[in-house]
Amino acid sequence: MYLYLLLNLGSICIPLLYSFEKKMRFIKNWKAVLLSLTIVASIFLIWDALFTVNRVWGFNSDYHLNFEFFQMPIEEWMFFFCIPYASVFIHYSLEYFKPKLLIPEKFTRRITLFFILFFIPVIIMNTDRLYTSVNYSFLVAILLLGFFYGTQYLRRFYISFLIILIPFFIVNGVLTGTGIEEPVVWYNNAENLGIRLLTIPIEDIGYAFTMIYGNVFLIEKFKK
Repeated sequence: MYLYLLLNLGSICIPLLYSFEKKMRFIKNWKAVLLSLTIVASIFLIWDALFTVNRVWGFNSDYHLNFEFFQMPIEEWMFFFCIPYASVFIHYSLEYFKPKLLIPEKFTRRITLFFILFFIPVIIMNTDRLYTSVNYSFLVAILLLGFFYGTQYLRRFYISFLIILIPFFIVNGVLTGTGIEEPVVWYNNAENLGIRLLTIPIEDIGYAFTMIYGNVFLIEKFKK
């Protein structure tokens, strides 16, 4: 009944606590962080609501509270604030503790261009699969944004995202059914590639990248 709630709270509690740490003082950026979280969450919640109505995915009532808005449990709304906050905290912790850990700019642009060129055919070949086509369209859009306007942020983000994937696989694994009898969030496999990493649809990695880098990009712009 409380599993989804506990996953959200468990994800954010330590990053939120350490945001007040005296040296790093991540909390000093609260205005930029809160504004970016709200903008990105608004976009993803609209996407989420449309996919829920069209049964691209849905939620198991055994694992969430009985408070729903637009057919989505309150925990799903919390997800778009708790998980991105915890993730951007990891990103900026890496920046604080390892400021020189950056991918060379030329190599960053090559990586970005490779992913753009890789995912465009995937989108074209899977227009009949909603999650695949919409998800990777958003991913290509955010990569293009990064390629032209945010390469300096991607130089660190590609590294931090690999670290973020560790808690991502734990939390998203549980949400999609790893270690429990039924998934908290179920997916209609007719609307995705049907490729799973354990129980996680492979599209979820692109989904996470778009959501988290979207926040990092906006935070950097708002900080300036």
